[in-house]
Amino acid sequence: MNNIADMRKSYERAALDENASQANPLQQFDQWLQEAIASQIPEPNAMTLATVGSNLRPSTRIVLLKGYDGKGLCWYTNYKSRKGKELAGNPFASLQFHWVELERVVRIEGRVEKVEDAQSDAYYSSRPLDSRIGAWASPQSEVIDSRTVLVTQAAKYGAQFLLQPPRPPHWGGYRLIPDQWEFWQGRKSRLHDRLRYKKTNTDWLRERLAP
Repeated sequence: MNNIADMRKSYERAALDENASQANPLQQFDQWLQEAIASQIPEPNAMTLATVGSNLRPSTRIVLLKGYDGKGLCWYTNYKSRKGKELAGNPFASLQFHWVELERVVRIEGRVEKVEDAQSDAYYSSRPLDSRIGAWASPQSEVIDSRTVLVTQAAKYGAQFLLQPPRPPHWGGYRLIPDQWEFWQGRKSRLHDRLRYKKTNTDWLRERLAP
């Protein structure tokens, strides 16, 4: 049996220097994401979403980034899920990307809003048919008796909508509007590089954090 306390790695792939980084965090993120995609690492758009419920207990789950621009970072899900309910009560969240093979982490914090209906409609219509039916079939985060419930519901909505299911009213996109970014690059001897960007009234303040 392996002793996990003895498991460690020396991070030596790259560096993150202020002079070599982008002044705008979105441009820095785009650069790193494109490098992650080019490296063909598994699911480079997978990110951890952290929310906080009314009981002040945090919860996390993996979602997939489906778009980003100057407005923010977008993903799609069931509005009635646990994360949807928590965001309805507390519209602040955090996202984290962990690109293990590149020894990089990106953390983003900010306020979350629903995307426009037209954007949710457009993305929903681009999904495979079984995924569109699945959005109707799954009462996400609710307790169900067995997988049979999902299969039965999928068959029901598949027969009802055939090839043209409309977007469910309880399903759509969210956008996190960043007010803080952090870029982490693993370095030797645990002296990692950490650059934080904080939103000011007119621009972004870039700071180095101790590892």
